[in-house]
Amino acid sequence: MRKFIRVSLVTLLLGFSIVFGKTLLDLAPLPTTLSVTTSPIRKLQVLDRHAIPLIMTYQNDWNIYDYVPLHEIPELLQRIFLLAEDKRFYEHGGPDWRARWHALFQNILALRIVRGASTITEQTVRMLYLRPRTFWSHWLQGIEASRLERHFSKADILEFYLNQVPYANQRRGVVQAARYYFDRDLDTLNLKEMIALAVLIRAPSRLDLRRNKTEIEAPIVRLAQRLFELNLISNTDYQEILTTPLSLREASLPIQATHFVNYIYTSHAASPLPHLGRLYTTLDAKLQSFVQLILNQRIQELQNQNVSHGAVLVVDHQTNEVLAWVNSGRPSPEISGSQIDAVTIPRQPGSALKPFLYALALEKGWTAATLIDDAPLAEAVGVGLHDYRNYSRSYYGSLRLRDVLGNSLNIPAIRTIQFVSAQSFLQRLHQLGISSLTARSDYYGDGLALGNGGVTLLELVQAYTVLAYQGLFRPLKVLRNTSPTKAISVFTPEIASIIADILSDSDARRLEFGRGTLLRFPIQTAVKTGTSTDYRDAWAVGFNHHYTVGVWLGNLDQQPMSQVSGATGSALILRAIFAELNRYEETQPLFLSHKLVKVNICRTTGQLATPTCPSKLEWFIPGSQPVSSDQPELTPVKPLKKAFYLKQPTPDLQLAMDPRIPDEYEAFALMLSDTSLKVNSIEWVVDDEVIGTTVADTRQLLWPIKRGQHLAQAKVWTINAPEPMTTPTVRFYVK
Repeated sequence: MRKFIRVSLVTLLLGFSIVFGKTLLDLAPLPTTLSVTTSPIRKLQVLDRHAIPLIMTYQNDWNIYDYVPLHEIPELLQRIFLLAEDKRFYEHGGPDWRARWHALFQNILALRIVRGASTITEQTVRMLYLRPRTFWSHWLQGIEASRLERHFSKADILEFYLNQVPYANQRRGVVQAARYYFDRDLDTLNLKEMIALAVLIRAPSRLDLRRNKTEIEAPIVRLAQRLFELNLISNTDYQEILTTPLSLREASLPIQATHFVNYIYTSHAASPLPHLGRLYTTLDAKLQSFVQLILNQRIQELQNQNVSHGAVLVVDHQTNEVLAWVNSGRPSPEISGSQIDAVTIPRQPGSALKPFLYALALEKGWTAATLIDDAPLAEAVGVGLHDYRNYSRSYYGSLRLRDVLGNSLNIPAIRTIQFVSAQSFLQRLHQLGISSLTARSDYYGDGLALGNGGVTLLELVQAYTVLAYQGLFRPLKVLRNTSPTKAISVFTPEIASIIADILSDSDARRLEFGRGTLLRFPIQTAVKTGTSTDYRDAWAVGFNHHYTVGVWLGNLDQQPMSQVSGATGSALILRAIFAELNRYEETQPLFLSHKLVKVNICRTTGQLATPTCPSKLEWFIPGSQPVSSDQPELTPVKPLKKAFYLKQPTPDLQLAMDPRIPDEYEAFALMLSDTSLKVNSIEWVVDDEVIGTTVADTRQLLWPIKRGQHLAQAKVWTINAPEPMTTPTVRFYVK
């Protein structure tokens, strides 16, 4: 007997030693803090400039972004959780042995596990140290809970628990659960919703309200009855719980900025993680919501004109911070094109690039008073001939640069790009931050002046901030507190001032737009519109002393709109946004360089004013102002390598006869290049045969066209010349 007792004691001692040793080995180290601020960040939380969340993320291991201190959690909600999960929380030292023995007795009677006895402290340990749910894990959790309570206060443990307890769909803590199920903050929850949050943690997946609301009703009623018996709620409260159904609501962000957030994630993916995983952006949530409303309303108004999409970008060009980044509608897999960010998609800008073209012309010696010819113009495009037209199909003769830019005339723009060269213009657009124009200049040709290459709204607004900010280029900022970048001068302050002054001059746009249109703002604002071919894109860009705003309307599937231009479609949005921006701003004019010289000029000649001509005041860069009142020649746009050449036909031109017109009535105009020489007469030669003669200043002749290959040239007789000058022979085709 003694031997049996001795063996038993040794066995017991050995078993105790093994359990004791394994316990020491398996116990997790005590955490130094219950703070989760140093935990790994899987996905950043993106905030606006005032710390308003722009996106919800639940991909991190812990609830970092919706953590609230214990004193901000309603006291009644705390009591409900304590009653439901650990009614002796403030009495035990970690594990509740009384509850454990009671649960063990109930489980033995039922021959299955019907009740657990984990305290809130033990559940906290279970969250801190993930283990399989076994008896051994439960044993370790009890010891670790005791250690946890010796190092942390009850308030610290309860605060951690209420902020990190897991719910369905990756939500953690009562704040995220309240928003997920009821779209409420904690202080707006009703009593039944509070009880539901306490019941849900028992089986987050099985009791998920998004799947089934009926299964949770019975445990809610049982917990409510206990609350009533303990006088924690009134009979009225109890009856209301019994009769009022749970009302679920979809959680929603206070602001829609999905595309902006995606841009942040992609463009700043390699940036070092900020403090606590929070990324503060430059966006203004209030302004974002206002612009969203304006854009959506305008597109709704234009639906009958086949307008489906739009985008707006608002920038504070004093700081170069993006304040609003808006796409129409709400991104959804069910809505075609809604997941495309129209702010970053290249589209044809139409006339919106013209201010930069004329700024380059000013740099190369032109002035706002330079005369440019607005007359019918046809230029070779490949083996074809393109007739350039103004938007209104009107021609105004010789006009000053101020008027051709203000009225956004196409033919003078072509003459201007021929003066500065397409290559120089493309290089300058690249310096302005427009990187979507990736082809060579000969690919775009003169059509670059009219916007035949795609640019993004982001790039276009970036470029306009250069004009708005004294000709200086600075990259747009989307993150707060980023290091300042060095400004690069693209245009002089004087050139930027003149272009801005023209774009804000309602008199300069009177020919095509009138003086009293949507483009005339109550506060001085430079405005430019653009419309691409077949009304596929409608743009409006503007800036005042403080802000630059860009608007685009169109269809992301490239379908044309119905007669919606920048001036009729986008300008109203631009006007409404500036009205809001100016609401709390002190009125100020646009920047005007003090170096500019003001001169009274003649409206028709651009030279010094005389008593016999209508006059106006014009700004000039010092040294470029007119010094006489003599009528000038029109500014040449392209130096001629030869004294004479055929302007039409162009080499290898291909013409097609129109089947709708009788052949005998079809004709093509042979045209001679402009020249300053005095011409006496011109002999027009086709296929070595003189087909006609014109005299003096008649530089063209109608030729009845015939199918086949032809050769054309002209013999030009100048005054007092013994022999004619002959143009190079041009081969062309008629099909």
